[in-house]
Amino acid sequence: MLFDVLFATASLIAGAVASVAGFGIGSILTPLLAVRVGTRIAVAAVSIPHVCGTAVRFWLLRGHLDRRTFVWFGLASAGGGLVGALLHGLASNRALSIVFGCLLLFVAASQLTGLLDRVRFGRTAAWLAGALSGMFGGLVGNQGGIRSAALLAFGLEKQAFVATATAVGLLVDGARLPVYILTESEDLVRIAPLIALSVLFVIAGTVIGSRVLKQVPERQFRIVVAVLLLALGSWMLLRG
Repeated sequence: MLFDVLFATASLIAGAVASVAGFGIGSILTPLLAVRVGTRIAVAAVSIPHVCGTAVRFWLLRGHLDRRTFVWFGLASAGGGLVGALLHGLASNRALSIVFGCLLLFVAASQLTGLLDRVRFGRTAAWLAGALSGMFGGLVGNQGGIRSAALLAFGLEKQAFVATATAVGLLVDGARLPVYILTESEDLVRIAPLIALSVLFVIAGTVIGSRVLKQVPERQFRIVVAVLLLALGSWMLLRG
């Protein structure tokens, strides 16, 4: 019961963070759920509230989507997501914990130093980075940092950038989720009430965050998120 309350609270926070930062649902919820069910099942389970929260966020931003970039960049990312999801079923909990921890540390460092904000891919490299971000999304559910850096190559305005990145994330979720359901269905059914609880609170957090957290200065907010990811990534590596 205590874990359920903690997970619901974390889901609310994760949804709110993702509505502003563009990532956070998988990064925050996966390490927490991994304590109970292991990293492999946690990645698959968290993909369900992730796709729900991302869908709500996209609905709020849908009018700003850059369709041309979404189609071509999204296809590359979805292909990578499918490959990553297939590899996910073959990986051990320890391997996934290590990969996930390293990705969290990378994203945290890039947020604190502004590394990815300074990276500029060419168009060809951006497609490859999109496929790579999708693969990591399918493998461990963490993709936002690399995807955002790759999308900078297309010179989108801020609202179009956020909307397109969200739509691409939704496409990757659509590619990986069926694989998880086929390969992990028994375990997902076993923890279905916890997943449903997380979906409800992630959606609530997404709606609240889109209205409330916009008032928080972006730089300070991203520093707090980066420190949180740094702690979670370190813990996942030690656990792995």
